[in-house]
Amino acid sequence: MPLSRVEIATPSAERLINRLCKHWAHKLEVEQTDQQGKITFATGTCLMLAEPDKLVVAIETLEEEHLDELEGVVERHLIRMAGDEELAIVWEN
Repeated sequence: MPLSRVEIATPSAERLINRLCKHWAHKLEVEQTDQQGKITFATGTCLMLAEPDKLVVAIETLEEEHLDELEGVVERHLIRMAGDEELAIVWEN
């Protein structure tokens, strides 16, 4: 299974997980705790983990062709939910 991962330096990891999960909960399957979030898309899964001073995000898809697409979707939403906070997002495959 193709996998992509990023560690994003941020003091707001829990807030970002909460905002993303609430945003997607109305149309996707979402599981959430204080420190973790899991969002199931039609083409793959996004796992998020809040750690001290960083947010760890992993995307897993069934097919390689969906990985870039899902990275873009998650990245755009993270940036939007972060508001004025700048996030450095560099995916590692």
